Amino acid sequence: MSIEGKIALVTGASSGIGAATALKLAANGARVGLAARRADRLEELVSRIEKAGGQGIALEMDVVDAASVEAGVSRLVQAFGGVDILFNNAGLMPLSDIEALKVDEWQRMVDVNIKGVLNTTAAVLPHMIRQKSGHIVNTSSIAGRKVFAGLTVYCATKHAVTALSDGMRMELGKKHNIRVTCVQPGAVETELYDQISDPAARQQMEELKTQMEFLKAEDIAETVLFAVKSPRHVDIAEVFVMPTQQAW
Repeated sequence: MSIEGKIALVTGASSGIGAATALKLAANGARVGLAARRADRLEELVSRIEKAGGQGIALEMDVVDAASVEAGVSRLVQAFGGVDILFNNAGLMPLSDIEALKVDEWQRMVDVNIKGVLNTTAAVLPHMIRQKSGHIVNTSSIAGRKVFAGLTVYCATKHAVTALSDGMRMELGKKHNIRVTCVQPGAVETELYDQISDPAARQQMEELKTQMEFLKAEDIAETVLFAVKSPRHVDIAEVFVMPTQQAW
């Protein structure tokens, strides 16, 4: 199915998977709203999209702030007329052992990784219900399928995203013709690792890079594109994407 002319909203669009997916969707004809807190980076990406002949709009947005999300979605709808695709991609991964008691980091992960998905979904869903169509793609993780020591709170947030995705699919698919896809990547080379404040956890992630070839952000962008371009009667409910060399 072509996405030419479709309107997409991508959160966490200033870098990594979000940026790569925004560029990929635009290259395939979608009009894209790029949402994140780093407005300067968003403007650079919009410029790249427009120079390539596509359409995009920068939306300075904090997914934790429901009012900020509502304002961003309103700007997108005013600019392009609606929302057909939502990619809930904003996320944090500041790893640490539970005993380190990095409570502020736990709460921030819950706010961004779970509440951010809920806030953005709540802002977009009424538009999709009115038009009786839409596609919501949520970024979960291998950590949404398995639990790893040192990633306990992160795993909890991504398990929540996986559960939300399946529930949303069941509630929205038949009733409102809205498809829901949960993308679950393994190790991906992104800026997520820059958020790790625990030295031991940061060292662990750096060592992993020497043991396998990580996925690239573009690999996940291709996966999202595959899901949203699937035939109208097909819902790619879950996609588990792993580096070939990742054995765990």
